[in-house]
Amino acid sequence: METKICVVGLGYVGLPLACLFSKEYQVLGFDISEKKINNLKKGIDETGEVDNLSQYNIRYSANPEIIKEANFIIVAVPTPITESQRPDLSLVESASEIVGRNLTCGSVVVYESTVYPGCTEEICIPILEKESGLKLGLDFKIGYSPERVNPGDKEHTIDKIYKIVSGNDLEALKRIAEVYGSITTVHKASSVKVAEAAKVIENVQRDLNIALMNELALIFDKMNISTKEVIEAAGTKWNFHKYQPGLVGGHCIGVDPYYLTYKAQQLGYEPKVILAGREINEYMAEFVASKLTGKNKILVMGLTFKENVPDFRNTKAKELIDNLIKQGSEVSGIDPKLPLGAQPKDFSQVKLVQSLAGISNLNAIVVFSPHEEFKSATYSLANLRKICGSNPILFDIKGFYNKAEAQNLGFKYLTL
Repeated sequence: METKICVVGLGYVGLPLACLFSKEYQVLGFDISEKKINNLKKGIDETGEVDNLSQYNIRYSANPEIIKEANFIIVAVPTPITESQRPDLSLVESASEIVGRNLTCGSVVVYESTVYPGCTEEICIPILEKESGLKLGLDFKIGYSPERVNPGDKEHTIDKIYKIVSGNDLEALKRIAEVYGSITTVHKASSVKVAEAAKVIENVQRDLNIALMNELALIFDKMNISTKEVIEAAGTKWNFHKYQPGLVGGHCIGVDPYYLTYKAQQLGYEPKVILAGREINEYMAEFVASKLTGKNKILVMGLTFKENVPDFRNTKAKELIDNLIKQGSEVSGIDPKLPLGAQPKDFSQVKLVQSLAGISNLNAIVVFSPHEEFKSATYSLANLRKICGSNPILFDIKGFYNKAEAQNLGFKYLTL
């Protein structure tokens, strides 16, 4: 049977995957956003992840009936958390309903969305069976192949990394491994649950390592020594891992641990280390703001969750700014990744500017997401100093600028 793929969800994960598969197979792309579909048809990629979108032969549609034309369906929709830090499965459930209503006999459905171990079998399969009237094993197969897309990273693209694959039985695993193996190297997991667990602990591990560095930064701040210099010194030992402190946002590292802890709590185990790490990382926005108490005019540079991506989802810049405003500061924000005239709802309290022109007498500047654009002469330390008043603070969270140069220009230089 000729493989015909439909990717459901055309964001940071689904779109690059669809493009890569289109080199080997006939590919359809479905998304519920008509605006996104119209842009993709014009060759516009809102995520910035794909270069020259027009070179890929993909048929896009916001009509879910396009799924019926495929026999290999990949679900790549976001799995965020609620305000109470519980898994929000509404998008993956909705996608499962749509796929189920358009599922044909003999098809394979593969989930890429990050979930807790057991979610595919406990939540997704019953929805697929109910909506389609088909039975798993007899009429269709399922699998799980967790996404490993790192937004803004042009080095670790899908075709250059290992892709975990799994299936509900050996036949499903074989077919899924063949399809994914045509575009990258695969690792066959023994079960869907193992694949789900492998994905979620990738980000748990990163979260905990960053939490350790953040706690060290809090300690070294009280000791008045540089965390960066301590890490550089410790990094001369062969087995020291040089993780850096930072504000953990985005839709992966700060979210995925809650999926695992939720399931653990359901099973009667109260996680300690994972949630302790989360608590430290959640505190860091408040800590940065506390170092700027009394500074009533502040500019935040870069508002996306990390540098060089146009993604504002779950960015800790919002929490930082909320804390600054709560302290009585007047906050402006600048981000070259923000479309002209756009005002993300999370930044309704912030005066967003397109350039440094007209800004003056700042008491502090926070470099949150150090985009490549900030390397231009426009954003040089000398130019930043011109828009500040006396004795300004430069809180350079990731150490983007040169500390000595900043101090020579009269900045009080801070970093994590």
